[in-house]
Amino acid sequence: MGNKVVTFTEQQLEDYQDCTFFTRKEILRVFKRFRDVNPDLVPKRMTENQAHTIAVPVEEIEKLPELKENPFKRRICQVFSHDGSGNLTFEDFLDMMSVFSEAAPRDIKAWYAFRIYDLDDDMYIGREDLLEATRLLTKGELHQQERDEIVASVLDEADVDGDGKLSFMDFEHVVVRAPDFLSTFHIRV
Repeated sequence: MGNKVVTFTEQQLEDYQDCTFFTRKEILRVFKRFRDVNPDLVPKRMTENQAHTIAVPVEEIEKLPELKENPFKRRICQVFSHDGSGNLTFEDFLDMMSVFSEAAPRDIKAWYAFRIYDLDDDMYIGREDLLEATRLLTKGELHQQERDEIVASVLDEADVDGDGKLSFMDFEHVVVRAPDFLSTFHIRV
């Protein structure tokens, strides 16, 4: 039969299948990518406890090719880490990859995109969140006045109830009308 290393128990794989948008094969592929980030830290065979206790530092996760150039890489890691630190356990990483997969539905992608843009975690995307997002997206190349104009335009267009900030409902209303949202909020496994 050979010396095949069993990474997860059958029950662990079933559980991961139940709570992600992945097949068993994709889960094992995601694990390989996670382990490749830091093979000295992540064992080849994960016990149930290790899958949610061994965390790879955010600085190492940010080096993944899919995140390396993303201006929100740190924030993405913070949103998906169970403690908000940005350090990811395998289960955090699996959740992140599942949400960014092609199989994840638009509403789940929208919720996580909203959380990523809600930089102060107050459950709204406010003026300061939008200013910081424009700074990150433009790599600081716009003047404050230009950023202020963009933020005013976004709020004018998307703030349905006129309270000066975007609720999840406001944000989702915009995302539904964005034809390229699903293709850009995506990481191939």
